Amino acid sequence: MRIVVKIGTSTLAHPSGHLNIRRVETLCKIMCDIKNAGHEVILVSSGAIGMGVGKLGLLQRPTDIPSKQAAAAVGQCELMYTYDKLFSEYHHTVAQLLITGEDFDNEIRHINFINTLNRLLELGALPIINENDTIATNEIVIGDNDTLAALVAKSIHADLLVLLSDIDGLYTADPHIQPDAQLLQKVSKVDDRILSLAGVSSTTQGTGGMVTKLRAAEICLACGCDMVIANGNRPENLYDILDGKAVGTTFSEKCL
Repeated sequence: MRIVVKIGTSTLAHPSGHLNIRRVETLCKIMCDIKNAGHEVILVSSGAIGMGVGKLGLLQRPTDIPSKQAAAAVGQCELMYTYDKLFSEYHHTVAQLLITGEDFDNEIRHINFINTLNRLLELGALPIINENDTIATNEIVIGDNDTLAALVAKSIHADLLVLLSDIDGLYTADPHIQPDAQLLQKVSKVDDRILSLAGVSSTTQGTGGMVTKLRAAEICLACGCDMVIANGNRPENLYDILDGKAVGTTFSEKCL
């Protein structure tokens, strides 16, 4: 299988912005094992701005563009250093791809991106993709890594996209407000009813939320790629998903 795994900032980092070392080490180990089993793995990783905030000692995530871009420049170095170190321990080579909306909107750049990504997979590398927050502007921004991961999955004809975040999946209501809310295990179509279940982001660290995850699901369903929303606080969920166990919310036409 060709699998895209997206890891959100809340999964990577503590609320302080500093790396959650135990969780990230476990995630990298499991992804290496999945790759050893013969699957192709592409990682879409958030966290550059969040880690930059932590490393720069800022009290909170900045709101102005220059400060965000400065934090991203610092944090991306830290992020890739960490990934390179952890994946190397299991003899896997990583590659960094920083992209913007233009890399999908411009046909030539999109083809170049796809060719590079496919060649990296042929060479056995594990591509790690993030939006180029250091240079992204309103005109070329993708905006969130849920959408970015879905666009990557669509571009390379992935079989599965897994969104790991701080939520278990899509619920019938906000479980923080309504304890009796039910987890939807299978969704075959993102219609008005499903869209109405989307709330706001539960974290101040990331930029996503259920709205962006449902947008990603729409992209995946339209191109025949299955998608799963699962809780990244339990990295072993990746094994369970590949074993066909019920984890989080699965978006697939096979659920019909």
